[in-house]
Amino acid sequence: MNYIISNIIPIGAATFAGVIILFAGFRSRLRGAILAAATLALFWLAAILAGALILAPVNASPWTVALGSAFIIWIGFVLPALSIALSLRGHPWLISLADATWWLAIMLTQSAVMHSVGLVKPSLASETIGSPRP
Repeated sequence: MNYIISNIIPIGAATFAGVIILFAGFRSRLRGAILAAATLALFWLAAILAGALILAPVNASPWTVALGSAFIIWIGFVLPALSIALSLRGHPWLISLADATWWLAIMLTQSAVMHSVGLVKPSLASETIGSPRP
């Protein structure tokens, strides 16, 4: 969890970017407790993505690693879990796919924001991943 404290600025920026994307599609439903819960969930998603980006092997270009990590997590965890849960509740497949696509957009955006701001490896505070923070 030390990496969350070390990277509070990029994680916070990614959380804000995720909230903006949610507002674009669900503005009328994001009020009070739902907005607070969504913001907390987006913060946690950004924190997990930050951990994945910090631990990702660098065998490709930094942007490929950043966006590829978000896509792999989405296709491996978010898409199957969301599509199964929504299908079990009787939602049509196209609605499930549309909802999952929102989360893909959020994850790619959060990953791009954190990569652009720069993530700090907690064990080597001077080493950054992506663009260095000012």
